[in-house]
Amino acid sequence: MPEVGKKAPAFTLPNQNDEKVALKDLTNKNVVLYFYPRDNTSGCTREAEAFRDRIKEIEKLDAVVVGVSPDTPKTHAKFAEKLDLPFSLLSDVDRKVLEKYDALKEKMMYGKKRVGVQRSTYILGKDGKVKKAFPKVKVDGHADEVIAALKELS
Repeated sequence: MPEVGKKAPAFTLPNQNDEKVALKDLTNKNVVLYFYPRDNTSGCTREAEAFRDRIKEIEKLDAVVVGVSPDTPKTHAKFAEKLDLPFSLLSDVDRKVLEKYDALKEKMMYGKKRVGVQRSTYILGKDGKVKKAFPKVKVDGHADEVIAALKELS
């Protein structure tokens, strides 16, 4: 897991518009980088909606929201349009960024072990360093936790 106070692992991934987004291009703001399992599932929808609904507060705290999952840009585009999301969803189909941010974990699904995405969030400062880590996110109330952490930074 990237350590608080250390430089965040660099990456470049395509967003829902199939445009390349690099972490280094986001360093003029604080970044709420959240990892989620899959578009159009109940928990992931609620999490995206919570960030969408609180985006004005987040922006006032000089931050941007960026979601990352292993879904394709095409799937992200449909999800973002359906929910009217005002932030980027990045596609990590080869799961390399998910791995760098320790968001891949072994899970039991239908009685079988498999590796899946563990819902997690990092707040990255304008200096590119990890300011706060939420390794095991519960959807309900998470946007509140993120906003409280951003307020501590400002």
